[in-house]
Amino acid sequence: MLERDDLIVNDSYSINAAHSEEEGKVIRKNIIRVTIILSVITAIEVLMGIYIKQGTNLWPFVKWSFIVMTLIKAAYIVAVFMHLADERKTLRYMILAPYTIFALYLIFVGITESNAINAIRLIYGQ
Repeated sequence: MLERDDLIVNDSYSINAAHSEEEGKVIRKNIIRVTIILSVITAIEVLMGIYIKQGTNLWPFVKWSFIVMTLIKAAYIVAVFMHLADERKTLRYMILAPYTIFALYLIFVGITESNAINAIRLIYGQ
């Protein structure tokens, strides 16, 4: 009969998984720091979306800043929550390079398509 490993109390993993109060404080401090950083970036995005309206002279800046802030948040989430920041630099680049190239490609396609649609609208006067 198979024994459930999550019910075993005296195994080495359970014993080694404990940490001291000092390590717990460091972990909690890191969680609070990550939450504050991500919350501030999100609040900036929301406030920009509320107060800067489409059609103003600042709208291109808003669009680009949304893209940049979203990529920063995504990279930070991957680094912290997926523990990619703890890996070797080569492995980090090997994992992040394809995603970065794909994200840049999607941005390029979006911008190219929107420019084409705007050009067609200008040609046909809509």
